[in-house]
Amino acid sequence: MFSTPDEGIFAGRSNDTIELLKAWGGTTVAFAVFRTGAANLASSQFLVNLFIAAVVCGLGFVLHELAHRIVARRFGAQAHFVANVQMLAISIVVAFLPLGLFFAAPGAVWHRGYLTPRQSGLIALAGPATNMALAVIFLIVAPFAFLVGLRDNWIVELFYTGVALNAWLGLFNMIPAGPFDGAKVLAWSPIVFGVTVGIGILLAFVLPDNLLRIWVFVLRLLGS
Repeated sequence: MFSTPDEGIFAGRSNDTIELLKAWGGTTVAFAVFRTGAANLASSQFLVNLFIAAVVCGLGFVLHELAHRIVARRFGAQAHFVANVQMLAISIVVAFLPLGLFFAAPGAVWHRGYLTPRQSGLIALAGPATNMALAVIFLIVAPFAFLVGLRDNWIVELFYTGVALNAWLGLFNMIPAGPFDGAKVLAWSPIVFGVTVGIGILLAFVLPDNLLRIWVFVLRLLGS
């Protein structure tokens, strides 16, 4: 299930849009089941979590992979995304188990062509950087949404999840080993690697602890 796909993906026998939709759908279902709990799937909360998952989780994974593909093609490489159906199925099964664990490996962008270490590093960096940028976007947009009256609990949860999950995805993919993006970034530039990891730690561990307190304060001000 971790093997390199055959040459058919570079010969047009694979549809990137379909593959990305598989990844979006699989991660969305897995995250919604994880957030709701297998015993509560008949509740309305599952539908709320399904929507939040589609916007936050599905979007985070899909844009991460699209960023890899866009930058790879920008450097002249052939690049295509291939969904990992087996891993998507496993992530859904794991979400049903009472483990308190969300696991996702929806697929990967495969590319070929001559690339310098810098180009390879930038291709790898594009995915985590996209997730971190999404976290910042959710953070910035949230107060404006509250200001125009979008203040329901599920909306606050959507924005909070958008910040926390994307920050975690960005940092997790910067692990400097194995198939993770961080290994290629570190091989290209230790400085860029260090700065990116520093930003990821700030977004993933420092910000979420204070974010809800700040937003609750803002909501109280708006409601007064």
